[in-house]
Amino acid sequence: MTDIIKNRYEFMFLFDCENGNPNGDPDAGNAPRIDPQDMRGLVSDVALKRRIRNYVQIARGNKLSEKENPGYGIFIEQATNLNRPIVVSHEQTSGGFNPDKAAGKDKVKLAREWMCHNFYDVRAFGAVMSTGPNAGQVRGPVQLSFARSIDQVLPLDISITRMAVAEDVKGAKSSADYVKWEADQPEDKLRTMGRKALIPYGLYLGKGFISAHLAEGTKFSEDDLSLLWESLLKMYDHDRSASKGMMSVHEPIFVFQHTGTDTNDAQRVQQAKLGCAPAHKLFDLIRIEKKDGVAAPRSFNEYAISIALSKMPKGVRMGFVVMGEGGVPSVQWDKLPDSLQNIKVE
Repeated sequence: MTDIIKNRYEFMFLFDCENGNPNGDPDAGNAPRIDPQDMRGLVSDVALKRRIRNYVQIARGNKLSEKENPGYGIFIEQATNLNRPIVVSHEQTSGGFNPDKAAGKDKVKLAREWMCHNFYDVRAFGAVMSTGPNAGQVRGPVQLSFARSIDQVLPLDISITRMAVAEDVKGAKSSADYVKWEADQPEDKLRTMGRKALIPYGLYLGKGFISAHLAEGTKFSEDDLSLLWESLLKMYDHDRSASKGMMSVHEPIFVFQHTGTDTNDAQRVQQAKLGCAPAHKLFDLIRIEKKDGVAAPRSFNEYAISIALSKMPKGVRMGFVVMGEGGVPSVQWDKLPDSLQNIKVE
């Protein structure tokens, strides 16, 4: 792996949903999440991290400690017991695993370091790993907030016809019994009605934060950072389903990198870690608004984006992450890439 990151970052990214449900709320019958006060759509940080994990898993193979692909396992997988890899972390480090004795401080540290080295999501997002066998807790350097739609969204509950039923036939002992049951039913009893929750369109803004100080604890590297950009840009390309409709992440990812201002090298390095401007002031430099004459947006092209690049605080530079050749993300600093003609720089 490459060197541990040495700069604080904030970033913003835009994604949209067309005729789908970007993030269902289980407390509301899986209807699209909304802020009831202003009717803007919400996508949870958990949902976004899940898509990043899924992309890393398919892109890097979720292999542990293999020479050709080390360090890109996924700790929080679907339908798994988190205590299993924690036990492995003890088995693979000095002293092994003793189920009859609580691990001491030094042993927990070894297990925690093993988890950070082998699991990308632990290195990036952190994890609570004291749910049974103890590998401690890790605060991850990468944190995401709830994504929020730029404008109000319209949740729809649409009726659909289900052309089959899923009846649990009482007393059926073989497939022949199901065939007989079907033959005995009126045709209209073999279909039913269903429902589908969606929004016609919504453009969502996600925000993230990366701490260089916390990266030192997990050894989150420059390669890990590049993989994060790649995952954000591609996460919905491998997460297609009828319920989600058409979801896309739009280039670029807007990145603020803190570089420091001091002429003393040591002081400048410290400034780059601590940061040179508050995150909210940096985010305010980017404006996303509906174009004139657009009442109800139905596409990304109906929005205008402007950046007050001239107001960038000293000690911070802005980067634009786009997908380069071969699907590898590239960052252009302090200047808008030529391919992004739809963004106005002020």
